[in-house]
This record gives sequence, structure tokens and C-alpha cells, in this order.
Amino acid sequence: MDVKRVKDYLYWLYYQYQLVTCSYVLEPWEQSMFHTITVTVLAMVAYTAYVFVPIHVRLALEFFSQIFGPQPEGAV
Repeated sequence: MDVKRVKDYLYWLYYQYQLVTCSYVLEPWEQSMFHTITVTVLAMVAYTAYVFVPIHVRLALEFFSQIFGPQPEGAV
């Protein structure tokens, strides 16, 4: 894969991010604060999902396995 094409694509993605968030109109120090807060929030969401989603999925599976668990052999 061509490095220049990858670099151009990443620059295009960053430009799209700036357009969507309207951060291109901010001053440089405001942009750095905005990006820092955005990255921090996304990191916290990813960490929370990594820690708590598997626990909730396991609990949901246990709950539904109790409700729809094995049926007695005589019931058809």
C-alpha cells in the first residue's frame, strides 16, 4: 500500500472530523482543549464498555437461561 495514499486518507479523515465537529473555526489552543476532552471522553467510554458490557451480557444470559432453561422431558 502506498504510504502517501494512506497519509492523504488519514488527513482527509481528520478534515472530515474537523468539519463535522466545527472545530476548524476554533483557535489553536481551543482546538487542543477540544481534542483533549474528546479523546478523554472516548477513552472513558471505551474503558467502561470494556469493563462493564461483558458483566451485563453474562448476567443477561444467566437470567434468560433461568427463564428459558431446560424443559422437563414430559412437556412437549
